[in-house]
Amino acid sequence: MRDITGEPPVMWGTSIIGFGTYHYRYASGREGDSPLVGFSPRRQHLVIYLVGGFEDRYQPVLARLGPHRAGRGCLYIRRLDDVDQDALRELIGRSVRVHQGVGRAST
Repeated sequence: MRDITGEPPVMWGTSIIGFGTYHYRYASGREGDSPLVGFSPRRQHLVIYLVGGFEDRYQPVLARLGPHRAGRGCLYIRRLDDVDQDALRELIGRSVRVHQGVGRAST
């Protein structure tokens, strides 16, 4: 994640390690800052935080990834050794570019 974002790891709260930041603002007026990409080693899964909706946008990449679960901006994997590392890097890179406004969300 450091190689992809060019940012050092930073703790966000007590259990999320994030790389870089982006500012968001909802139509409701709510706004804040969040990591470009992050992860949290949980008891049953490694949770990787990506752009919301990635599970619909990047289905071909997810098909190559290997065993995982996905939902609302979170990718759940049991072990890094179980997934295709190139597919994971591609997902992270695409997510970062979308947050930075560089990549298209639909590709």
